[in-house]
Amino acid sequence: MRVLDHTLPADQARLLFKVLADPVRLSVIEALAAGERCVCELTGELGLAQSKLSFHLKVMKDAGLLESRQEGRWIYYRLRAEALQTLQDWLAGLAARCQRPARPCR
Repeated sequence: MRVLDHTLPADQARLLFKVLADPVRLSVIEALAAGERCVCELTGELGLAQSKLSFHLKVMKDAGLLESRQEGRWIYYRLRAEALQTLQDWLAGLAARCQRPARPCR
């Protein structure tokens, strides 16, 4: 993902929106908005089996939205601020460009 030029390749944008469109994954995003969390906390808070949560976490990590670290037998996940900033910048660029008037037809 490119952060500085406010562009996001179309395939990456599609992937991110697909990942974010899933209600379970959106709940994970909202839970991680408060900071890093252990998988054991997330399973309890979201009411998900660990296997189902692990699947969604992997999809989100593969898309670049999450990063993780292992401490003992526990894995902690957090949002990648860079990924969120890239998405925010891309959306801001769209918002700025969508207000341009049409060119006159010839």
